[in-house]
Amino acid sequence: MNAPVKASSTIPFDAARLDKLMDEAGMDVLIATSKHNVQYLLGGHRAFFFDYMDAMGLSRYLPVLVYAKGAPDKAAYFGHRLENFQRENHPFWTPVQQCNSSGSIDTMQKAVEHIRAAGIKTRGIGAELSFLPVDAGKALSSAFPDSKIADALFVLERMRSIKTPEELKKLKIASEAVIESMQAVIAKHGPGATKAEVTEALRREETNRGLTFEYCLITAGTSLNRAPSDQVWGDGDIMSIDSGGNYHGYIGDLCRMAIQGEPDAELEDMLGDIEAIQRASMKPIRAGAMGSEVYAAAEAVLAKSKYHNNTHFLGHGMGLVSHEAPRLTNTGPVPYDDYDAHRPLEAGMVISVETTLAHPKRGFIKLEDTAVVTDKGCDIYGEGARGWNRAGTAART
Repeated sequence: MNAPVKASSTIPFDAARLDKLMDEAGMDVLIATSKHNVQYLLGGHRAFFFDYMDAMGLSRYLPVLVYAKGAPDKAAYFGHRLENFQRENHPFWTPVQQCNSSGSIDTMQKAVEHIRAAGIKTRGIGAELSFLPVDAGKALSSAFPDSKIADALFVLERMRSIKTPEELKKLKIASEAVIESMQAVIAKHGPGATKAEVTEALRREETNRGLTFEYCLITAGTSLNRAPSDQVWGDGDIMSIDSGGNYHGYIGDLCRMAIQGEPDAELEDMLGDIEAIQRASMKPIRAGAMGSEVYAAAEAVLAKSKYHNNTHFLGHGMGLVSHEAPRLTNTGPVPYDDYDAHRPLEAGMVISVETTLAHPKRGFIKLEDTAVVTDKGCDIYGEGARGWNRAGTAART
């Protein structure tokens, strides 16, 4: 049995908004099973033991949060026994909180038992179908054979689309720490460093600033290959560094450019065009503006660039998930509809804007920025290092 822990009295999200979204989707009960949505609904909890893996013994870690529409007093969380340590330090808000499961079926069975015992309606069940293992999914559907089980992705995405001040604070910390890490790494590496060495140095810099390093998409010279490798960053070569580092789960995702030596006029011109497109895309961002205005502004400037045939603009949401709402395009690398292109932006939404020039002779040149929608415009997180950052400057000072 779990040690008794007094539940927190504060629900960390807008319950009325969630009830409305569930009602519109025909859902009586919501079952969240992804680590990011469980973290959101619990107000920040994420099992540290399973942060990098899910496999455990003969099964896997599966967090399950149950939320009944209009009845937060019936909410419950079911997790792994190792989560009790965190629960004792920071109790969850859910009236029922059991952390004594060992695998996916075991956890789902406990959730099913709770739903039945609490008398929660189950005509419409919202579940995270992309984050629900087959065995746990079968246990759920077998328990409620007459219920309609629908994907809860849209409902939960809408909830996360408007960030709280506390969420924005974490995104700001993550974004600024990524930029600072990039600047430090660029300054410390002269000609002869490999892409793998730069990536490892970036991991250390981000970690030392309190981030969890996630990835680094990196190019050097005229190559368009973005994987870390033994390729040497030579004298005169440019480098693109696109990294994601998260702070308590919230992702700072930015891209900056560096060079060994000095950029020539053409390189200055290329990065100048990219900067102009970036600035144009952020100019219309404000609460009440239609989402489509972001693309319209960017593409108007992009069309005038002499490098437009090799340049691409992309805008997407950021938060606990990369490429979450707002959805601004239906032609991006992540297939979804352009739901928010036809609706006004709301304060608290976060938009990543990125412009990429993949030039066959000069290489990969890109900027990526994070813009937060406000009532009067937008705040940019991680504003620095937008030009050509000279490599190896630390060794010359």
